[in-house]
Amino acid sequence: MKKILFVAILLLSLTVCLTSPVWAGGLDDAKAGNTAYQEGNYDEAIKLCTKAIASGELSREDLSKVYNNRGEAWDDKDDSDKAIADYTKAIELDPKFADAYLNRGLALANKGAFDKAIVDFTKVIEIKPNYSRVYYYRGFSWGGKGEYDKAIVDYTKAIELDPKFALAYKNRGHAWEKKGDSDKAIADYKKAVELHLEP
Repeated sequence: MKKILFVAILLLSLTVCLTSPVWAGGLDDAKAGNTAYQEGNYDEAIKLCTKAIASGELSREDLSKVYNNRGEAWDDKDDSDKAIADYTKAIELDPKFADAYLNRGLALANKGAFDKAIVDFTKVIEIKPNYSRVYYYRGFSWGGKGEYDKAIVDYTKAIELDPKFALAYKNRGHAWEKKGDSDKAIADYKKAVELHLEP
């Protein structure tokens, strides 16, 4: 009788296990966190990314991406310190992760830490040398430090890579204006307006 009871309990346990929902796991939590972020639900994204990180199931590369994604959610909640900490962790896990350097550079620039931002943007350029936006962001950081010659060089490179980059023309115009060259400033401002008005 005990044997029959044991088998019945075992079968019942197996049935419950097979029909009950299984915990999604770290990778599924990471994907769900990314979806929550895309939908603008930053608190849920942070919660799911944190759960994915704690799962211990992710590869270094996936873990790096999850830290970066959580950093973006912190950034969008205006908590740059937590964002920077997560981007830094993402970089520690994957030192060639250009997006993490870019995101950390932007967060640092927004805090006025232009020297550190320039270091991160320069690292992105080493990894992805044809990415026009990073030259623009580094130019912005040079401008923030009052180094307008360096800003002009970076804005010019951004424009070479993307001739329709209106903001690069606008900011280069601003840098020319700061240097006292109103003719070049006006030419760049005109080009920025022309590009901005194009459909």
